[in-house]
Amino acid sequence: MANPAENKQGRDFEREEPEFVEKLVAVNRVAKVVKGGRRFGFAALIVVGDGKGRVGTGHGKAKEVPEAIRKATEAAKKNMIRVPLREGRTLHHDVSGRFGAGRVHLRTAPSGTGVIAGGPLRAIFDCLGVQDVVAKAIGSSNPYNMVNATFEALKAIQSPRQVAARRGRKVSDIVAQRETARGGSVEKTAE
Repeated sequence: MANPAENKQGRDFEREEPEFVEKLVAVNRVAKVVKGGRRFGFAALIVVGDGKGRVGTGHGKAKEVPEAIRKATEAAKKNMIRVPLREGRTLHHDVSGRFGAGRVHLRTAPSGTGVIAGGPLRAIFDCLGVQDVVAKAIGSSNPYNMVNATFEALKAIQSPRQVAARRGRKVSDIVAQRETARGGSVEKTAE
């Protein structure tokens, strides 16, 4: 009989696979010039996420499109990052990211706004599980630069819990500061 821990890991892995959302962002046909002419290959850019705050991006190259997509998907699953989400639907704060000539600005949005983003950014937010966000890409429209700039921005997001731990304060103090900075009124609870 097999070790129960091995069975559990195998079962969890099989159950975890279908939960990933995969979005194909771009496929490029690339040519290598050789003595006899050109040799064509394909490059794929994929975004993979679990819809609950984890997302990753991958790039794969191969002679055929399905093989390039498979390689990109494997790379994306290895390069996943965790992004803290507010109420499981939007970002905690506004943030900007830059990669090469591409810049992106990501803004939090109230409930019901939806995903206001174009192209590769929309694919990232769909995989991430964000339901309300406003995003603007400035500069490069190259999907590789846009995706990498978005990931730089997402890596910079900090939850109130992380900020409170770094400053040695309570989470409620950090949230209260955020609300007063936005102009909202927050009632202090008696401690």
